Amino acid sequence: MTTTRRQFIKIGALSAGSITLAGSYTWSKAASLLENKESPIRTPTYCEVCFWQCAGWVYKDEKGEIQKIIGNDEDPHCNGRFCPRGTGGVGQYSDTDRLKTPLIRTSKDGVDSFREADWDEALDYIAQRMKEIAAKHGPECAALFTHGSGGAHFGQMLKAFGSQSVTAPSFAQCRGPREVGFLTTFGDIIYSPERTDIRDTRCLVLIGSHIGENMHNGQIQEMSEAIDKGATIITVDPRFSTAASKSKFWLPIKPSTDMALLLAWMNVLIENGWYDKDYIARYAHGFEELKEHVKKYTPEWAYGITTIDPNVIRDTAREMYNASPAVIIHPGRHVTWYGDDTQRLRAVAILNALLGSWGRRGGFYNPEKAKVPDYPVPPFPVPKHMPTDAYNGKYKLANEVVSNGICDATIPTADRDCSYKIWFVNGTNLLAALPDQDQTKRAIDALELLVVVDTMPVEMTELADVVLPECSYLERYDMLRKSPHREPNIAIRVPAAEPKYNSKPADWIAKQLAEKLGLSAWFPWKNMEELLDWQLREIGSSLDEMKRIGVKKFPRKHDDLYFAPNEEIAFNTTTGKIELYSTDMEAEGFDPLPVYTAHEEPPEGFYRLIYGRAPMHTFSRTANNPNLTDIMDENSLWVNPKVAKIWGLKSGQYVKLKNQDDKLSTFSIKIRVTERIRWDSVYMVHGFGHNNTKLSRAHGRGINDTELITNVKVDPVMGGTGMRSNFVTFIVSNESTGKGAES
Repeated sequence: MTTTRRQFIKIGALSAGSITLAGSYTWSKAASLLENKESPIRTPTYCEVCFWQCAGWVYKDEKGEIQKIIGNDEDPHCNGRFCPRGTGGVGQYSDTDRLKTPLIRTSKDGVDSFREADWDEALDYIAQRMKEIAAKHGPECAALFTHGSGGAHFGQMLKAFGSQSVTAPSFAQCRGPREVGFLTTFGDIIYSPERTDIRDTRCLVLIGSHIGENMHNGQIQEMSEAIDKGATIITVDPRFSTAASKSKFWLPIKPSTDMALLLAWMNVLIENGWYDKDYIARYAHGFEELKEHVKKYTPEWAYGITTIDPNVIRDTAREMYNASPAVIIHPGRHVTWYGDDTQRLRAVAILNALLGSWGRRGGFYNPEKAKVPDYPVPPFPVPKHMPTDAYNGKYKLANEVVSNGICDATIPTADRDCSYKIWFVNGTNLLAALPDQDQTKRAIDALELLVVVDTMPVEMTELADVVLPECSYLERYDMLRKSPHREPNIAIRVPAAEPKYNSKPADWIAKQLAEKLGLSAWFPWKNMEELLDWQLREIGSSLDEMKRIGVKKFPRKHDDLYFAPNEEIAFNTTTGKIELYSTDMEAEGFDPLPVYTAHEEPPEGFYRLIYGRAPMHTFSRTANNPNLTDIMDENSLWVNPKVAKIWGLKSGQYVKLKNQDDKLSTFSIKIRVTERIRWDSVYMVHGFGHNNTKLSRAHGRGINDTELITNVKVDPVMGGTGMRSNFVTFIVSNESTGKGAES
């Protein structure tokens, strides 16, 4: 393990004790209903357990105790139905392992520890350090890493301070290649929730997209509806996933060869004339170049690379064409695999274009977002350095800030005149979210101030200078949810209970810190009720109305959910067309048409590490949730029977793993012998193997796959971190029993 000056500190169950609160949280009329003795109380919310943010109702008993969460019938994200994670959200509120009070790092005789602090002291300390560091290095040296609703509040504070470096790992570590791939093709992105018209599709193609296990609620419901209507499902995956079990075709592709299959499909569609000729003639740029480009990528060529039978490649291409334009080659979610991921997602976009699905019913609809005005504040100061300066001219096509670019730019080098000195980390455990943990630790070690705002004592909190306990989403207001969808809509989150212990909502923390930094002008509202009510009245609603209904829909301004027949469309690309041949990619020195590149093969005795999701968990953030660990409390390792026989492995046996760089897993993982995984790969669910002993349910349960991801392939187009070029072998020991067994 890399040694750093910043020691891990195990956070105990520190109590709020007699700590005086720095300020009182203002409560709405809804909170006063806690005294209601007549009937159960319900409060509107939207879920924070995953990014889908389904709107629902929090029900309390007559004593004001939270009992359950159910979906809001009016919400287009969930249609009144919550997934297991959403209904288990109460566990986040009730978890006794939660962070309970602010903590400040101290050092005595070379030993680091945390001491409890009240909010005034903690925020005073942060503000003073921020001013001192900014005086030396400039405010641009501060960055925010965030995943969740709190980012809106801390982002406001950081921009007012003078930095635009606000980043979410979900871009460069998850969805970024698809956004840039589709942006450079259609001039628009996929959004969240995705603009996929699954409910009306006749053919859904999933390439490493684990719908059914990642539990993106609306898509699951629409996929079920499409199956009931007879839609064809085609799943491309080296693993027999839940989606594969619902499919007409399962293509157990050799990992890392997806591009070969995509190019072969293009070859079949074009050579057989199985593409939307009128659509391509009207809307597309570069068809002749594409036609010539894919001539050599025959199904027979792809067979030798992918192991997929040429007849199956042709049959599945025919299925897509027969269903077109009501066909979706799904762009997926976690698509950072091998370093050429933007090009692979460009290939996915091109296939959809050939089949005429973009802007068509059953393909990709045109979403619309509710227009909600921002509360008037002064313009943000213009930074001397923008976050893109940290990349030294790289990733110009990235449409969001690249988190690993910020991480790398935190490590001082001889030729770097501006390194980051301050990190705020809110709601994301970077030691599980960012690959190459040693690189992340080197960056953290170079910081002068690390502030971690979280609900739980995860690995990041152990490295912090200051830990700020954020209350759960059930105990706070947040900004209105206004995600794009078929109908413009908004949803509100209202606190169902007061914050437990000495925790606070992100809006309060950011506002209090801004005041201590002299930035009150950017937080002119008295509290969130005032801010929300102002916004709602500007769009013809009110806070009182939203407390009653939870979700409000608005009519579309135009009847443009789909393209009209023969409609002339100007796409937001250089040519104004769908760019099969990308002028943006070409201008930046990249291949304007996708090409196949062979990737690394496992060394002898090693197997490609594939990781994914489970329907009852979201990344690592739910691994300690008491409601959800009852369903799944550890991950297991899927191993093909042929491999198990070679190694003498049996289901239920615990092993450790070692990767190609001799990185050994801290904990052990339980073997699951199954035909549902190819012999050249192993599979585990991401988000387990926590090493913080204060996570009483998550500590030592399974393996943290991020530990074993040391070979990272950075996408040169947008900076995404390809993480599937890592290979593992088994370390079998009679002493490896799991359940916290450490090396």
